[in-house]
Amino acid sequence: MSGTLYLVGTPIGNLSDMSPRTAEIFSSVDFIAAEDTRVTLKLLNHLGIKKPLVSYYEHNRAESGEKILSRLLAGESCALATDAGMPAISDPGEDIVSQCHDAGVEVIAVPGPCAAVCALALSGLPTGRFTFEGFLSTVKKNRFAHLEELKTERRTMIFYEAPHKLKATLSDMAEYFGGDRRISVSRELTKLHEETFRCTLAEAVKRYEDTPPKGEFVLIIEGAPEPAETEISFEDALEQVVTLTESGMSLKDSVKQVAKSTGFGKNDLYNAMLKRNNG
Repeated sequence: MSGTLYLVGTPIGNLSDMSPRTAEIFSSVDFIAAEDTRVTLKLLNHLGIKKPLVSYYEHNRAESGEKILSRLLAGESCALATDAGMPAISDPGEDIVSQCHDAGVEVIAVPGPCAAVCALALSGLPTGRFTFEGFLSTVKKNRFAHLEELKTERRTMIFYEAPHKLKATLSDMAEYFGGDRRISVSRELTKLHEETFRCTLAEAVKRYEDTPPKGEFVLIIEGAPEPAETEISFEDALEQVVTLTESGMSLKDSVKQVAKSTGFGKNDLYNAMLKRNNG
């Protein structure tokens, strides 16, 4: 019988956010796969737990993932942990999760802090519908294509960014989304120097012109505004009626449909069509 892979969410800064279940799972598994074993070791020392650690990160995920899967299939249990937050979210852990599902290995999530959701809650921007975009590519062509694709995105957008790339990212966003688009910038969430400020993209660009960014950032961007309704003339509405009747729809039904979509009165459209047909 195969073992179980546990996706263990860890604190994003404040160790007091550690859940009792996190400590329980770390204590019970056979081994722990960590993005950075040094970071996870500090966490285990804080909890007074000793467990074998294996490395699993971006540049060794193929080789290490195979070894982890083999141990899981042999019946061992494993806790997967990133340096901070939830494994498999903007993280190579998504690969091992997929491999486990394909191999029939059980995967269980142990919820923990998530910087994206924390920043979204703090933003004051609409939270009913949002899209997580992670890190923008460092390759300019791909980066610009990504931003172009999102120009008309109406949901609130969530991005992660490193301090050394923040200035360029904000400038590119202001260019593609417009300087007046609202943004909430959170950095160092749950840590000593935690900060969230809200402004426009243009103001965010200006803020960091002379102040070097420090810490890890989460950017919450307001979605694009609803497209303005295109005004339609009465003559255009009549042409729509003509098109519908020529396609086989009755005049009565054509008028009814166009009146509903344009706001013009049914009687006005009907009488105008009669006059047009008889004239």
